[in-house]
Amino acid sequence: MSRQIIFHGEYFIDFYKELDVGVKSKFKYVFELIRQVEMVPKKFLAPMTGYEGLFEIRVE
Repeated sequence: MSRQIIFHGEYFIDFYKELDVGVKSKFKYVFELIRQVEMVPKKFLAPMTGYEGLFEIRVE
């Protein structure tokens, strides 16, 4: 399974650039889960209420 991750505008990229290296690695891990795992646990990815097709990435 392979999913495409699409970012809205440059908002996430600008946010990501400012993150600590450790936090960036957590995001990378979640992105790989999203791309490769058929059923991503809600702990890492959840649909946004009221926005069909948009999801919230959750990083601890």
